Amino acid sequence: MHRLILLISFCAAMIVPVGQVCAATAVRIKDLARLQMGQEIPLTGMGLVIGLEGTGDGRQASFTLRMLANMMTRLNLTVDPSAIRVRNVAAVSATAILSPYDRTGNHIDVQVASLGDAGSLQGGTLLLTPMAGPDGKVYVQVQGPISIGGFNLGGGGAGSIRKNHSVVGTIPNGGMVVAEPERLIDVTGYVQVTLYDPDWTTAARTAWAIDEYFGEFGLAKAVDAGTIQIRLDPQFSQSHLLTEFMADIEKITVVPDLPARVVVNERTGTVVIGENVSVSSVAMSHGSLKLKIPGDAAEGDLFGGGAEVVEEPDHLHPMINNFDVGAMPTVRELVRNLNALGVTPRDLISILQSLKTAGALRADLIIQ
Repeated sequence: MHRLILLISFCAAMIVPVGQVCAATAVRIKDLARLQMGQEIPLTGMGLVIGLEGTGDGRQASFTLRMLANMMTRLNLTVDPSAIRVRNVAAVSATAILSPYDRTGNHIDVQVASLGDAGSLQGGTLLLTPMAGPDGKVYVQVQGPISIGGFNLGGGGAGSIRKNHSVVGTIPNGGMVVAEPERLIDVTGYVQVTLYDPDWTTAARTAWAIDEYFGEFGLAKAVDAGTIQIRLDPQFSQSHLLTEFMADIEKITVVPDLPARVVVNERTGTVVIGENVSVSSVAMSHGSLKLKIPGDAAEGDLFGGGAEVVEEPDHLHPMINNFDVGAMPTVRELVRNLNALGVTPRDLISILQSLKTAGALRADLIIQ
């Protein structure tokens, strides 16, 4: 039977001064977290797409006709919406995300989607549409031809051909930034380091490493498990100094702390064991196998220990009456011995689940 058991272990978690050699590789802050100087702003707008070949909104979408009439009114042309008869215009919503690093004059991609009953946006062009943020301020103006990445052929019956979703499209570089988002450093005087995987120990180590690198205690402060605040001096109002400061922060290395975790995949038979995983002394029976983890392993030694698995005939009594409590043998030995006896991935998962239920597996067990 095909089985694959993968064991991965890391350096034991401890407070390690920067520069000290450890079995775990120190990781750059650039790879652990994101330096956040501002917030991304979601933008929305509503506009008109023209130039459609009879696939625009019908009479049921009355708001499209009102939008068209309002646009003509702004152009000093008064038109009664009820008198408009067109099928080459469609109302759409425009959405985009504005980065805190976008500056006035930059161009961003914009997504558009039909609001009415248009059949397709193929070949359409979006008229000038303002896009505002949650605060109501207009940050981007967008216009241009729409790319839908597909097409419709035929009249919609059984003989029609359709590729991709033709009422949703994009306008590459169609949005021009007309107002810049406010940067956090202009408001608070801090730069935030946001960890991708929040962890209290990693956050504390990151703040400590930044203070040690710059030789200034209190420069960085871990405010929670996922956020570190770094104080900025007034001199960083000059952009080139701020850029150099941010680059220095990114290259600082930290040894991240990982939780004790075991991940098993029943479909592939993969078992991944993280650092700090240990098993208390326990005895258990699984079918014809009896499992005994004695208490003679050194506590905290992930690679030592004496996990023992013995295969017994079914007629023997499966239980073990004598075992010690409190030792922390290795999970590596357990998995290796079970694998050597030909235990299937499903049985291995059952054993790990039973150990977790009994409180003997000192780790989070994740079943994929």
